[in-house]
Amino acid sequence: MNPEPMAMNDLPCDVSRKFVRVLQRRGNGLVEFEFSIGWPELAVELMLPQPAFEAFCQTHQVRWLDEGAESPASTTV
Repeated sequence: MNPEPMAMNDLPCDVSRKFVRVLQRRGNGLVEFEFSIGWPELAVELMLPQPAFEAFCQTHQVRWLDEGAESPASTTV
């Protein structure tokens, strides 16, 4: 017997938890990334210039979802 799937409303959401996953660092200085609040698997994709991205991450005190990510100032691809 399979349990009923939980509705999205039944899942706890801690809005104080914010997550970032860097998707790409572009040669033109833009950082393409996913940002999520509460649930790391529900995200929006955003792009910001590197300095604005660093400020964004600091302001929101994000948790990194990238493997091996240490800071928003990682090297450009």
